[in-house]
Amino acid sequence: MEYINFREQFETIIQSGDKEKLCAFLDDQNISDVAELIYDYPDQEALIISSLSIHRAASVFKILELASQKRIIKKLTPQKTAALLNELPPDDRTDFLEELPSNAVREFIKLLNTEERKVALSLLGYPENSVGRLMTPDYVYVYENNTVAEVLETIRRKGKDSETIDVIYVINKNGELIDDIRIREFLLAPPDKKVSEIMDGRYIALNAYDDQEQASDVFKMNNRVALPVVSNSNKLLGIVTIDDMLWVASEEFSEDIQKIGGTSALEQPYLDTPFFKLIQKRVGWLIILFLSELLTATAMAYFNDEIAKATMLAMFIPLIMSSGGNSGSQASTLIIQAMAVGEVHITDWWRVMRREILSGLLLGSILGLIGFTRITVWHELMQHGFIRDLYGVHWLLVAFTVGVSLIGVVLWGTLSGSMLPIVLKKLGADPAVSSAPFVATLVDVTGIVIYFSVAFMFLKGILL
Repeated sequence: MEYINFREQFETIIQSGDKEKLCAFLDDQNISDVAELIYDYPDQEALIISSLSIHRAASVFKILELASQKRIIKKLTPQKTAALLNELPPDDRTDFLEELPSNAVREFIKLLNTEERKVALSLLGYPENSVGRLMTPDYVYVYENNTVAEVLETIRRKGKDSETIDVIYVINKNGELIDDIRIREFLLAPPDKKVSEIMDGRYIALNAYDDQEQASDVFKMNNRVALPVVSNSNKLLGIVTIDDMLWVASEEFSEDIQKIGGTSALEQPYLDTPFFKLIQKRVGWLIILFLSELLTATAMAYFNDEIAKATMLAMFIPLIMSSGGNSGSQASTLIIQAMAVGEVHITDWWRVMRREILSGLLLGSILGLIGFTRITVWHELMQHGFIRDLYGVHWLLVAFTVGVSLIGVVLWGTLSGSMLPIVLKKLGADPAVSSAPFVATLVDVTGIVIYFSVAFMFLKGILL
C-alpha cells in the first residue's frame, strides 16, 4: 500500500513538471525504492538519475541491472555522465566499463578526471574475472609505529572516502601489507598504545590475479566484510568488500544454473540478449546432445533382432532410459551444487562414490520392485480378461528382466552423475558442464546396453 502511494506521488510530480519538487522527493527516498522506480518507469529513468544529487545518483546507478545502466548512460548529457562516472566507486565503475565495447570504454575514460582515470585504467588492466577488477583503492592504512591516537585521526581524515572502515590495514615503509586490525581494537585501546603492540601478524589477503570465484570461497570461509588485495610482492593494492562478493556469487550461480540446463552462460539478462546470440548459446549444446542421442539409436539398432523376437521388450525401453537419466541428473545436480558451496572436494571422490553406490542400489531396488509389481499386477488383470495379454507365459522372466535392469541402470546413472563433475573438476573444467541433459544422454545409451544384456541373461533360449 505504501509503495502504491509512493508511485502515485511520483506520477503526480512528473505530471506537474516541477523539477525542484522532483529532486526533493527523490532525495528523500531509499536508494532501493528509487531503483524500483527506474525499473517501473523506464521512460523516466534518465530524468530520475539526473534529478538526484550526484552522490545518490551513483548509489542508485551501481545497483541497477546492466541493461538499465546502458540505457541511462546513453540518455544522459556528457556533463552528467562525467560527474556520474567520477562519483562511482572504482570497483563498480570497472564492473560497468568492462561490459562495454572497447570504443565506448575509451570515450568514457576520457570523461574521468586525471586521478580517477589512472585508477580506472589500472583496474581494467587486470584479467577478466580476476580479483583486481573488483578491488577498490579507497581504504584506510596506517603504519606499525603509529599510536592509536594517530590511527583515529587518520580514520577521521580519510574514512569518509573509504569503502569501509571496519578493518584498518597496516603496511610498512615499502607499502607491503603486514597486518589487518578491526577498528574495535583501536577504539578500545589506550591512545598512546602503538599499532605494533596490537598487531598479531595473522591476516588473510587475496592476490590481484586470483579468480573471483576463489575469492568468494575465501570470504565464506573467513566471515569477513572486506579483504585486502596484494600484488605478487605483497604490496597492498586495494580491498574487496562483501557486496562485490555477493554480486560475484549471484553471477556464478546464474552461470551454473544455465550450464546445468544444457546451455552456455549468458553474459546479459535473458530479455536483453540478442535473439541470434541466444540461438548461438543454445544450439551448440543441442547439437552435441543430439549427436550423443544418435548413439542411442545405434545401440537400439544393434539389438534390433532381439526386439523383433520379443517385441514386448520395446515397451519398457522408455521406462529404463528415463529412470537411468533421472537418477543421473539427480546425482549430478546434487554434486555440482555441493562442490559450488564447498561441501564436496575432489579428495572426497571415494566417499561420494561409496554413498552413490549404496544410494543407486537402494533407489534401483525400489524402482525395480515397483516395475516388477506393475508387470505382476498387469499379468493378473490379463489373466482375468480385463486387458489384452501382452506378456505371455514368460511374464515372470520379463518382470525379473525389468526389475534387475532398473537396479543396474539406476546404479550406473547415480555413479555417472556423481563422478563426472569430480572428474571434470580434476581436469580443470567447470563441473557445471556435466549438466543434467548431458548425463541423461550418456545414461540413455548405456541403459539400452544394460537392459538388453540383462534380457539375454534371463530370456536367452526362451524368447531370444
